[in-house]
Amino acid sequence: MVTRGRAWAATLVVCSALFLLGLDFTVLNVAVPGLRQDLGPSVTQTQWIVDGYALALGGCVLAAGTLSDTFGRRLAFVAGLTLCAATSVVGAVANGATQVVVARCGMGLGAALFMPATLSTITHVFQGRTVDRRRAMSVWAAVAGIGALTGPVAGGWLVEHYSWRAAFWLNVPVALAVIVPAVLLVPESRSPRPGRLDLPGAALSCGALLALVWGIIEAPDRGWTSWPVLTAFAGAAALLALLLRWENCSPAPMLPVGVLRRRGVPGAVLALALMSFAVFGTMFLLTFYLQQVRGLSAWSAGLRITPLSLGLAIGAGATSLLSKRFAARVPVAAGLSLIGLGCVILAGLDSGSGDVPVVAFEALAGFGAGLVAPVATELLMSAVPAEASGIGSALNDASRQVGSTLGVAVLGSVLVTASSHSGQPGTQNLLVGQHSPASTPATVLPQVLRQAHESFVQGMSAAAWIAAAIAMAGATVCWHRLPRHTTVPASEPGSLLPPSRAEAPSRNSTAALLPLPARKRGSPANSAVCPGTTPGRSKHPVTASRLPTASDDRAMSGVHRQAASSSATPSMPQEPHQPSGS
Repeated sequence: MVTRGRAWAATLVVCSALFLLGLDFTVLNVAVPGLRQDLGPSVTQTQWIVDGYALALGGCVLAAGTLSDTFGRRLAFVAGLTLCAATSVVGAVANGATQVVVARCGMGLGAALFMPATLSTITHVFQGRTVDRRRAMSVWAAVAGIGALTGPVAGGWLVEHYSWRAAFWLNVPVALAVIVPAVLLVPESRSPRPGRLDLPGAALSCGALLALVWGIIEAPDRGWTSWPVLTAFAGAAALLALLLRWENCSPAPMLPVGVLRRRGVPGAVLALALMSFAVFGTMFLLTFYLQQVRGLSAWSAGLRITPLSLGLAIGAGATSLLSKRFAARVPVAAGLSLIGLGCVILAGLDSGSGDVPVVAFEALAGFGAGLVAPVATELLMSAVPAEASGIGSALNDASRQVGSTLGVAVLGSVLVTASSHSGQPGTQNLLVGQHSPASTPATVLPQVLRQAHESFVQGMSAAAWIAAAIAMAGATVCWHRLPRHTTVPASEPGSLLPPSRAEAPSRNSTAALLPLPARKRGSPANSAVCPGTTPGRSKHPVTASRLPTASDDRAMSGVHRQAASSSATPSMPQEPHQPSGS
């Protein structure tokens, strides 16, 4: 067992890398105007520069979780940081927008390698220490959010004192400073029964997410009903259906479908995705509003986003108190409701709004995110066994990053679409850094600039209302779907592993006593769902290794009562039956 001191030292190291990951996610938001003046990207390229990082991370993180469980979590952690540093150099010396997009995607691949290793390492080093593990996960969730929300502040300072390229150069020394203590302090760990790498599943997940995001980003320019956009949406739906079918039949799935059937896991995944969608999507809009509409510098705009980080830290600290007294659904539903309320305030901003409504939005959204993230993360990680913690960590990370990617893509596209229908041109120029008060040419009339600001504000208001509706709907769903108890469900070792690798339970174990319902050959539950599967024999590891249900618990309690009564009252031998009349 890892000592308590080394466990917290390892937590500090992996959280330092997590801070770098969050920083990279948003550091370029305030650097877009400077990047636009230097490289001249279009609106679509600008969205790909911002979204490319999270897109690569969200599409590959599930496969990376399996890699870390198989080859070692510390190895994956160090390799991911190295790749992130190397591709940051590519972005720093880029002389075109396409190179920046490629560099951002490479950084996302590196982050996908080391991000699952952070949470699974915490789960490993705190085995047997439930209280410390929950505190460490609260720290992990807070650092993940604060790193992302600190990005605009750091990026603003770097842009103002150096250039947008410094946002890429920053990763190199920070990554090297984390790699050295990681080798010394983070213990190596891996799954005792690792699975094979699911390359088809990884390809299908990346393809589905790429097609969906491409369609959303390209829709404002090409039209939401144009055939390329509709083809992209149809392709995303088809790839998603193939992914679900493949994961249901694969002998070594990237994401065992049984994980999503566990109590509380669907609600936790939904809460993390919708939280990231609303918070990071609206923050993407807010940075442009502060710079392009209100005319603030990159450094001043970054400072205006600081209350969001403070609110998140306070909210994460409050969850340690709330989780002891309330069920998981209470802080999660309350947090999403606060995020929705903050988005309503954001929707009411105009070009003349001051700092008070901006701070109010950030305080509510940050505190709400701080309530949601630690509780949902702990709920999700407690639902998987320790040897498969990489799968749970990857699912947690994928939920966040897919939500963030879709938030930026959807709300950015709604902004452009709604503003273009307002009849006042200029929003696209604001998005790429033109027509800002600090760089407006003398030939541009003030009336045109004012119309562009009004158009941008109308589009941002429409996007904020959508974010508010999604957050409120998520709060309602999570209130009904999350567990109503105050403790998280305990994980069950071995329940996610293939039957050929799972150890047989002992005769005295609960699994050996647990009665399994008889199933008829060829029934829907046992019939083959994959080509080449023998009817009546499921190849799916989770089906063969069935998860306990409420009926099993009732049957188990009956077994215990019967065993107790038989042990307390010894059976008496029965006299032989005498025939009547004898």
